[in-house]
Amino acid sequence: MRVIPVNTSDATLLVTKLPEVKVRDRQTGEVAVDPVTNQRLMTLELVFIAAGGSDMVKVTVPEQGIGDGLVMGAPVFLSGLVARPWESEFGGRARHGIAYRADAVMVNAAAPAQG
Repeated sequence: MRVIPVNTSDATLLVTKLPEVKVRDRQTGEVAVDPVTNQRLMTLELVFIAAGGSDMVKVTVPEQGIGDGLVMGAPVFLSGLVARPWESEFGGRARHGIAYRADAVMVNAAAPAQG
């Protein structure tokens, strides 16, 4: 699978939906886990603001990578963010998109004001 590193150094990221447990199978309620570490996965939604525009993105993060103090509207930074293009077929219809995954999400504390 293709993995594309994502540089967010020039972007502002704000929390728009707090982390929730990622469900692998909606019919059974099976929770998604990382296949290597077996950690439970969480998803959160962010607004990604850069280059004069903004987009909403959903990011998957291992539960242990969720930093303290996340609240709605909080500025955050993501460690190890990658994008993975995906394709699937369901009910005879082709679907595709980009899945975002990060190692960690933490509150981006503002630098103290200079006086």
